[in-house]
Amino acid sequence: MHVLAFGASNSTTSINARLARHAAQVFTSEISKGSRVRFLDLNQFEMPIYSPEREELIGIPAPAYAVKQVITAADVLIVSFAEHNGSYTTAFKNILDWVSRIDVNVWQNKPALFMSASGGEWGGGTVLATAVEAAPYLGGDVRAHLAVGPWQERFDEVTESLSDPELARRLREGLALLTSETIPA
Repeated sequence: MHVLAFGASNSTTSINARLARHAAQVFTSEISKGSRVRFLDLNQFEMPIYSPEREELIGIPAPAYAVKQVITAADVLIVSFAEHNGSYTTAFKNILDWVSRIDVNVWQNKPALFMSASGGEWGGGTVLATAVEAAPYLGGDVRAHLAVGPWQERFDEVTESLSDPELARRLREGLALLTSETIPA
């Protein structure tokens, strides 16, 4: 099984990238042993800010096609959304906008775990709710979602893992749904 995992941020110190890595590690060591993981770094896919005029002038940039190809190659998706002012990061939103111009089915109906993390009590819950709500319109099959906050109280910096037992349990339950044929109602 091929897993695509990433933090939807271009920060080089992204806690969301760390959360996605942790989730992918749990998935490959406990849920689907032998699975291969590809970590996506949004910094490798920089493009001009989307506008219809730019698209008409330059066409769709090659990095947008590369992101689509990476999603196509995956069997399951693990995405952790950073929250900037209650919404997606600009870097992620721009990539989403360009890729959706190739095909609005951005997530390609791949089973997905959507997460968010922040230093606040809600753990980026506003952007997570937006991502989960928008997913069906973008070909998303979100099997589970999880917000982690406050980050500094729920994540162990030494072991690079969730320190909150309830969140760790919910993460494993969500990851197990990625391999399930049936989705709980």
